Amino acid sequence: MLIAADKFKGSLTAVQVAEHVAAGLRRAAPGVGVEALPVADGGDGTVEAALAAGFEAREAEVTGPLGAPVTATFALSADGTAVVEMAEASGLRHLPAGVFTPLTATTYGTGELLRAALDAGARTIVFGVGGSASTDGGAGMLAALGASFLDDDGDPVPHGGGPLTELTSADLSGLDPRLADVPVILASDVDNPLTGPKGAAAVYGPQKGASDEDVTTLDNALTHYVDVLERAIGPRAVECAQSPGAGAAGGIGYGALLGLGATFRPGIEVMLEVLDFGAALARAGLVITGEGALDQQTLHGKAPAGVAAAARAAGVETVAVCG
Repeated sequence: MLIAADKFKGSLTAVQVAEHVAAGLRRAAPGVGVEALPVADGGDGTVEAALAAGFEAREAEVTGPLGAPVTATFALSADGTAVVEMAEASGLRHLPAGVFTPLTATTYGTGELLRAALDAGARTIVFGVGGSASTDGGAGMLAALGASFLDDDGDPVPHGGGPLTELTSADLSGLDPRLADVPVILASDVDNPLTGPKGAAAVYGPQKGASDEDVTTLDNALTHYVDVLERAIGPRAVECAQSPGAGAAGGIGYGALLGLGATFRPGIEVMLEVLDFGAALARAGLVITGEGALDQQTLHGKAPAGVAAAARAAGVETVAVCG
């Protein structure tokens, strides 16, 4: 049996889910063969899943969403594939309980974490996004990687999505040149555009503490951000803003598509490849998957649906457990 479950958010990590399910199976059927392969869909727990599969843990001190330093972990394989999880640097997990800063939280630390992966020799970067505290369109991330975002006085605009209303000029020419040679895969279960009624601010801003007024401010700021970038680099700025995945994780997907040349793919598909799910599946007679809740969202790119689809294609039956 192959246990390929995601985390039960708020209660168990994917590794712990596998441990508990395996214990139950062995108690019910002593001697049963059980293999565990914790999975993730690009959001929280993506790095942990890579580490459970044998990747090496690397740490870096980076700027957290509120500006204070945090220690973030990424995963690196022997062949140079780095799994970088934006929540490690810029996630809601780094905010004090009950504290939200929807207008000023930054993704600057995520850019620093990506640079650390490049410094470690990454040849390919799987960039998992989700659980973001920020709605800054990836401006902070790009600034940490060498981009310039200035106001009327020629000063860098402050951190966060709200201050993007002050943006006057943008220059991406200073981005780390290594990015041109390192493929970046944007792994997400979210295909929203950057702005509008289905955009980053409108759909996900409230989860980050944004009021109705904050949502309007952030959406206007992101629209202005795209306008300034269009003047700087041309129509591609607008095309990327409308692309699937641009609105992921407070719009960091947009920064990745535009500035990092990232390719957007469903996170669970990417992670099943990275974790070599196919090899484990070939050894399995039954797959057990699951996550904290199975609902309508599960069908839209969540890990259990991806695992079940891959297993079905291989002719292996799948059952699910959930909270």
